[in-house]
Amino acid sequence: MKWEDIARELTQPTDSKIILLVLDGLGGLPVNGLTELEAARKPNLDETARRGVCGLTDPVFMGITPGSGPAHLALFGYDPLRYQLGRGILEAMGSGVEVGRDDVVARGNFATLKDGLVVDRRAGRITTEENIKLCELLNNNIKEIEGIKISLYPGKEHRFVLKLSGPDLSDALTDADPQKEGRPEVPASALKPEAEFTATIVNCFLEELKKILRDQSKANYALLRGFSKFPSNLPTMPELYKIKPASIANYPMYRGLTRLLGLEVLEVGPEAGDLFEVLEKNYDRYDFFYLHYKKTDSAGEDGRYEDKVKAIEEIDHFIPRLWALKPEVLVITSDHSTPSVLKSHSWHPNPFVLVSDKAPADEVVRFTEKDCARGSLGRFPSLYVMPLMLAYALKLKKYGA
Repeated sequence: MKWEDIARELTQPTDSKIILLVLDGLGGLPVNGLTELEAARKPNLDETARRGVCGLTDPVFMGITPGSGPAHLALFGYDPLRYQLGRGILEAMGSGVEVGRDDVVARGNFATLKDGLVVDRRAGRITTEENIKLCELLNNNIKEIEGIKISLYPGKEHRFVLKLSGPDLSDALTDADPQKEGRPEVPASALKPEAEFTATIVNCFLEELKKILRDQSKANYALLRGFSKFPSNLPTMPELYKIKPASIANYPMYRGLTRLLGLEVLEVGPEAGDLFEVLEKNYDRYDFFYLHYKKTDSAGEDGRYEDKVKAIEEIDHFIPRLWALKPEVLVITSDHSTPSVLKSHSWHPNPFVLVSDKAPADEVVRFTEKDCARGSLGRFPSLYVMPLMLAYALKLKKYGA
C-alpha cells in the first residue's frame, strides 16, 4: 500500500494548525571550520531546537542531489521518484502563465555567452526590468517557428518562462543547459522519436535568440530547463490530507508547485517580513501553512558565504512571530542543502526541527547540521515529514484494528 492510499484512509479534518517553514538550501559545509548555520547568530532558531525534536532529512536517497521540485514534493508527502514534474510547468504555474494540455513549457535563464562558452548562467542576475524588456523584444521578433507559437513570460531577475503552443509537441527533451559555467552551449535533444520535432523548434528558437541578443553585454543567450506539459495524475493535498492549505511564497517555482498541489497561493511581497505578515492576516482561514524563504539558497548558489549567514540571521528575527501563533505543529527545515563552497544544490541532509506539545523536547540546543544529527528523530527521508506533521496535529486516525 502506498502512502497516498494510507493518507486517504487515515486523515481526518481537525481544527489544529500546522506551519511548515522551509529555509531553502539551508544546509552547508564548513568554511574556516564553520557551516553557515554554525557561524550565524540565530538565538530564535536555536530556541526552537531546544523546544522541539530534531533530526536530518534526505529528500530522495542518501547521496542523491535533488532539484527544488522533487525536494519539495517529498516534503509534501509525494514520492519524488513516482511524481516527476518538470521545472517548466512549476515556473509557468507560479508566474500565472496559462498552460494548455498540449502546450510545452520550460524554465529559462538569460545567460552570458562568450567565445562559445557559457560564462555566466544568470547573466549577472540582470534586473527584472531588463528581463521584461528582453522578453518583449524577443516576443516581437520570434512569434512562430514552423507553425508553433512562441511566447516568453518574464520572471524575476534573469528568469523567464518559454511556452510552445501547437500540435505534435512533446516534453521528452533534454535540458538545453550545460549546467555549469565555462562549458559550451548545449542544444535540446529528443529523448523519444516523437520529440524530434519539438527539439528542432527549441534549437531554432535559441539560434534566433542569439542573433537578436548578440549586442547585449550580459544577456546574450538563454538556457532552457525542465521541458514539461501539464501533469494529469497528481492528487491534491486537500484530497489526500483533508486539510485547507495555504502557500506563502514569492518565487514563481514554489508558487507554481503549490498551486498544482491544491494549495491556495496567497499574494506576498518580496521581503522576509512579508511572509509573516501574510501568515498572521490569514491564520484563521486555513489549517496548513507553507512558508518559503529563498535568500539562503540564492546566496549559497552564488557562493556568497557571508550573505548566506546574514540571510539566516535575517529570518531568525521573525521566528518569535511563529511561536506567538501557537500552532499545534511547527516545523522548520529545508528542501535541500546548498553549501556556499559548492555553489550548487548538494546531497547533504537537511536540518529539521518539529515543535508540538505532544513531542517532548530532545537534548538538542542549537539548530545546526551537527546538532540536529544528534536529535531523537535521527536521519530519515523527507517523505516522512508530512505524516509526522499530520500525526502530531492529530489529523491521522489509527491504522488497522
